[in-house]
Amino acid sequence: MKVLVTGANGMLGQDLCPILEDEDFDVIETDIHNLDITNLEQVEKVLTENAPDYVVHCAAYTNVDKAEEDKETAFKINELGTKNLAMVCKKLDIPIVYISTDYVFDGTKAGKYLPTDKTNPINVYGESKLSGEKAVQENEKFYIARTSWLYGHHGKNFVETMIALKDKEELKVVDDQIGCPTWTVELANGIVKLLTEEMPYGIYQICGSGSTSWHGFAQKIFELSGLNVNLKPCTTDEFPRPAKRPQNSIMENNKFCRKWETALKEYLELRCE
Repeated sequence: MKVLVTGANGMLGQDLCPILEDEDFDVIETDIHNLDITNLEQVEKVLTENAPDYVVHCAAYTNVDKAEEDKETAFKINELGTKNLAMVCKKLDIPIVYISTDYVFDGTKAGKYLPTDKTNPINVYGESKLSGEKAVQENEKFYIARTSWLYGHHGKNFVETMIALKDKEELKVVDDQIGCPTWTVELANGIVKLLTEEMPYGIYQICGSGSTSWHGFAQKIFELSGLNVNLKPCTTDEFPRPAKRPQNSIMENNKFCRKWETALKEYLELRCE
């Protein structure tokens, strides 16, 4: 089976591609240097020439705060680029896997979000990713894989930021936003499961099992790393950001991934090797 991956050089793509290869998929790696998803003509050319059995669409504009002032670029990549891929995949009868986000929700629900729950993004990034979801659903053969609080060895992320700040005299981290930390390897394995088990098309939520706050996440990072850090909780209001974040980002993942603490422990052990 042949799989074309967009955003192959990104944090998720760099873990996903070798995992797909380990499952005996023939992987076609693409990124901005050989596939500009915002160029419809190029998308059609690349997909027609390579004729993949699946497209896994990881390429995205992911700078949540910058998107507030750069809405045009965020929508160009996350909406238009996704629409181009979805249109060509539909024309060529290729199933598409689209990586989405917990930020399609507003965070006001009391319990876990289900794939069927109403979407209502509260920031530009979430709006642009939801537009991508809608574009993908124009193709009857689609998987939407929503994930959250993603971290990995091949990109900037919360885990690496916390470790870099370990020597601060005092480190304040938000304690009133809760979600599901997810290692890129866990997400990659979930994507492989969608493909290898030929699961029904639709919306899935592939994120770490269990939940915590950003402060709780930081606490566990330092605890597992054996670091003594002066970590203090703070509120969202004390730490204003350009983009609003949902207070509740917990998603029901139907046991797609392991407990977030277990995955984090393995991530940190591999980091030290």
